[in-house]
Amino acid sequence: MTLDELIAREAIRDLVARYNANGDSGRFDQVVELFAPDAVMEVNGRTYRGRDEIRSIFTTTAAELRGFSELPVLRHTTSTLQIDLTGPTTATSRCYHVVLLPHGVDHWGRYLDEYGLVGDRWLFTRRRVLNDGYVPGGFRDALEGGGES
Repeated sequence: MTLDELIAREAIRDLVARYNANGDSGRFDQVVELFAPDAVMEVNGRTYRGRDEIRSIFTTTAAELRGFSELPVLRHTTSTLQIDLTGPTTATSRCYHVVLLPHGVDHWGRYLDEYGLVGDRWLFTRRRVLNDGYVPGGFRDALEGGGES
């Protein structure tokens, strides 16, 4: 493995961590900056194109969460991040996510991602969110058919 490959892998790990930390903290402008301007995000069978549409996923979910919980604390965790460098400026990855709310585990699934080196930064070019399960009576259960980040 070359030094450039190691740097790319670490930058992608940091990108995934920043996505979760910023999104969970309501810093949506910082989340959107992690996406290429023409990025695509797929959630619940719906495709969002570009940063403005992607931002709407987070603002809508935040409003729904405030309606669901008096204490809208949301924490995403990721694990088993597998990164494949597909070229000098492209990569893919997959990982598991678990979402915690005040009542505990709420739902879980996978992220399937594509990245590009834009200038000197690795950014999401495509993110597909797959929700594999949820706790009955939780936020995800209440949203079936709604949006989730």
